[in-house]
Amino acid sequence: MKFTLLGTGNSAMLPVYGCECTACRRAMDEPKYRRNKTSAMVHNNGKTLLIDANLPNLLERFPPKSIDRILLTHYHMDHVHSLFDLRFGFFRTQEERIPVNGPHDSLGCDDLYKHPGLLAFQPPFKPFETFEWEGIRITTLPLNHSKPCLGYVFEWQGRRLAYLTDTFGLSELAQNWLKMNPVEWMFIDCGYPPQAFRGDGAVRNHSTVEQILAIKKECQPVKVGLIHIGHELENWALSQPHCFSENLFLAQDGLCVTFQSDNQSGICSAI
Repeated sequence: MKFTLLGTGNSAMLPVYGCECTACRRAMDEPKYRRNKTSAMVHNNGKTLLIDANLPNLLERFPPKSIDRILLTHYHMDHVHSLFDLRFGFFRTQEERIPVNGPHDSLGCDDLYKHPGLLAFQPPFKPFETFEWEGIRITTLPLNHSKPCLGYVFEWQGRRLAYLTDTFGLSELAQNWLKMNPVEWMFIDCGYPPQAFRGDGAVRNHSTVEQILAIKKECQPVKVGLIHIGHELENWALSQPHCFSENLFLAQDGLCVTFQSDNQSGICSAI
């Protein structure tokens, strides 16, 4: 199984348009530090599953018939906007449409439900629902966000990886599930530096560093990669390198995690 981060940034991405802060200047000068909007994909048995659909070049990146299924975390525009282009793709039979799953959200996003085209929206998932895809056991976890939102835990041959965006910390129920089902890798929303650094405490939809540290202590994942990152957090991290390690780090676009049959896992940064 191969898990790939297609993007790790927030809706403003990195560099932020017009910004000249340290993090944005670095991203302009060095492409490896740029961040697309947060999304990911899973590859197994020659099949590809997308988690959210927001790459600006998604139609070029994924040729026709190369996307086998799409999981949506939620229906905010910055996580689904590429579906508006993808839905106009040509298909001959109903079997050629792409299955799309996500949380229960009666509003969805704009007119996607009304005019799905190539997209075949499936019955919504419930929290803590488990299903199988290409030999991978996938469980949904409820997240704390302004729209109904789900995270996904992928289990392959006893190895688990959690993908948790967008969320303001984790509920007690979600943390209890993770304690009972320990994950090796956790990729989790961290939109903000410590609230004391912000001064206003006005954080509601995305996690802070303090929350991530508490979740790490409570759930004991082996490695934690931060995603949904903005320039505010990136600038703070540049000034606080001692706060991070190989087991707690800011994830980068293109990072791949592979689970192998010999019970090994690997990480690479090129796709």
